[in-house]
Amino acid sequence: MTAGFVRAARASDAPGLVRVQVASWRTSLAGLVPGAVLDELTSADAERHWAGRWLEAITTPPTSRHRIHVAYTPGAAVGVGAGCAGFASAGPATDPDLWPGTDGELYELHVLPGQAGLGHDGRLLNAVADTLAEDGFHAAYTWALAKDDERLAFLQAAGWAPDGSHSNLDMGVKVPVVRLHTLLSPGAGPR
Repeated sequence: MTAGFVRAARASDAPGLVRVQVASWRTSLAGLVPGAVLDELTSADAERHWAGRWLEAITTPPTSRHRIHVAYTPGAAVGVGAGCAGFASAGPATDPDLWPGTDGELYELHVLPGQAGLGHDGRLLNAVADTLAEDGFHAAYTWALAKDDERLAFLQAAGWAPDGSHSNLDMGVKVPVVRLHTLLSPGAGPR
């Protein structure tokens, strides 16, 4: 089995990010959010919208501390976005009770369902932790669906823990979410 690698996202990765995001949502959100909402989030119109948003995020990020990491599998098919097995985006924390000067946030982390279990998620999470620490953040935060047991178990096994914050996503129905955090150490990833 060939291991993958992680690198900074390029403009040509935007279609691959959308492909991964939509496939990941279709698998991980099924049964956790209303079907109509999931259909809308993963429609062809939505995919075009996400492609534009990801291209903008890659080419003109809000700050130099906003980063997108892409997991690739060597020897994958050639083409725009081909070979992209997963991605993660991170930057300054956005919650009003956190300070974006020292608190970072994992905004998104998605892996193609067919690539799950090959270590891409762990490599992406480590890349995020390393760059957040290099950018001067002391802690990292992320939100996860309260019933996404797989995501919660993955994050907790990687050293993240719930910080007691809860909220709801309004998706036609209230979808509970929990916030997790981890402390960062320069060059050491989560601790």
